[in-house]
Amino acid sequence: MGALARLLLADGRLPVGAYTYSAGLEPAVAAGLTRDRLPALLRARLHTTAVTEAAAAVLALRAAGQDPVDYGPVQHALAARTPVAPLRAASATLGRGVHRLARRLAPDHPAVTALSTVRPRPLRPVTLGALGAVMKVSEDELAQAVVYDELQTITSAALKLLPGDPLDAVAWILAAEPDAAAAVAAALAVRTPGALPAPTALLTEQWALEHDRRERRLFLA
Repeated sequence: MGALARLLLADGRLPVGAYTYSAGLEPAVAAGLTRDRLPALLRARLHTTAVTEAAAAVLALRAAGQDPVDYGPVQHALAARTPVAPLRAASATLGRGVHRLARRLAPDHPAVTALSTVRPRPLRPVTLGALGAVMKVSEDELAQAVVYDELQTITSAALKLLPGDPLDAVAWILAAEPDAAAAVAAALAVRTPGALPAPTALLTEQWALEHDRRERRLFLA
């Protein structure tokens, strides 16, 4: 697959249900976030959630290369760093879509079969690590894909929630490149599940709890 695998992992059209997720944008908009504040939200996510999830995915990729494959430590570490129940539920739901794709590509791959032993259901970064093993991507490529996916998820959702010129979304992503590169570097530096970073985005967590109680919403979170 080569470089194509990384591009596929970062493609918003990948059939894993990611279109049901706004990476916190819908709750933020409901709380009053305006379009001019979107670049700040992107930077905040890159320094918090994106680092944690990219690091967890890389740790899962490393675990997928061991014999036997054991995702337990990274799954537990990531769950502990995702204290808000609606966010854990959303991650597990998205993880189920990634798991389904991995089973479709390589049902007998040890990295894929090991996902079925994870309890509760594996969170999305863990399944992305397994999918990365199937697609033979490098740690750097996987971290870049996870970080970019955070950016494109928010900007894609913005076209529905805060309509405007689509070229603005491209400009926001390009402007966020230094922060994205820093997030990738921080993720790759994590060597053990115990060292998984836990930068807290308190408003994001509060908004997620409020969003979970709303009856009218477009996205899971």
